[in-house]
Amino acid sequence: MSRPILRIAAFAPLAAAALLLGACSSGTGSAAPSESAAADEGWVTDGKFTVATGEPAYYPWVIDDAPESGEGFESAVAYAVAAELGFAEEDVVWVRTTFDEAIAPGPKDFDVNLQQFSITDERKESVDFSSPYYETTQVVITTGSSPAADATSLADLKDLLIGAQVGTTSFTAIEQAIAPTQGAQAFNSNDDAKLALENGQVDAIVTDLPTAFYISGVELTDGKLVGQLPAIEGQDADAFGLVLAKDSPLTDQVTAAVDALREDGTLDDLATEWLGGEGQAPLLQ
Repeated sequence: MSRPILRIAAFAPLAAAALLLGACSSGTGSAAPSESAAADEGWVTDGKFTVATGEPAYYPWVIDDAPESGEGFESAVAYAVAAELGFAEEDVVWVRTTFDEAIAPGPKDFDVNLQQFSITDERKESVDFSSPYYETTQVVITTGSSPAADATSLADLKDLLIGAQVGTTSFTAIEQAIAPTQGAQAFNSNDDAKLALENGQVDAIVTDLPTAFYISGVELTDGKLVGQLPAIEGQDADAFGLVLAKDSPLTDQVTAAVDALREDGTLDDLATEWLGGEGQAPLLQ
């Protein structure tokens, strides 16, 4: 069954960090340090909420690669989850990991990790996930001079060079939805993929929808959204979850916090603040 066209608004000017941080601490959780949170077993550091993100972390998920500012969707979500768990803003500690390190088996130096990790059964074999804090789709991006610019169907893309960051659901979506004759082109990061597109080494790239709007509208000269890819088999949408160590004693608490933020509208409000507004990407079939 086809999915309706997804619409979001053009990126609005960023709100001041002070306003965002105020919003993050206004949820159902206490802004003051919680004795129960500090006493709970399982935190990397007692009394602290250790959150990991990428190196670097990208807009619109983190603004100016400074997650401690609370600016950007995932940075704001982290502080909202922390407040829901009873941690004060000053008790949130940020660390950095690569994408692959975060979802590899083994012990972790973080309590949670946010880097747009899609929840998949394969990854669940190595790590735990919270319930989803955001759902998106995968979108094909190109430039006006590329052969992909006039594509209106998956068949139009099949003989082109299509790339994405390796190890992501964007890469998997290329393989499953487009199945290009020359295979999906692998890159270490979205930045590398974007550079290859700018240089004409690939005809198009695939990212999640918010990233696609930013790259096509801000970072690319004559950038263009070709359209959304169909959902990966077995997934209604690309759902992002917080990553935790496998069998972490914190998984249920973190999931309960995310669920509470979803139910009270906080996650929707933060998505509107940092990801929301006009634009469209038609579904490719």
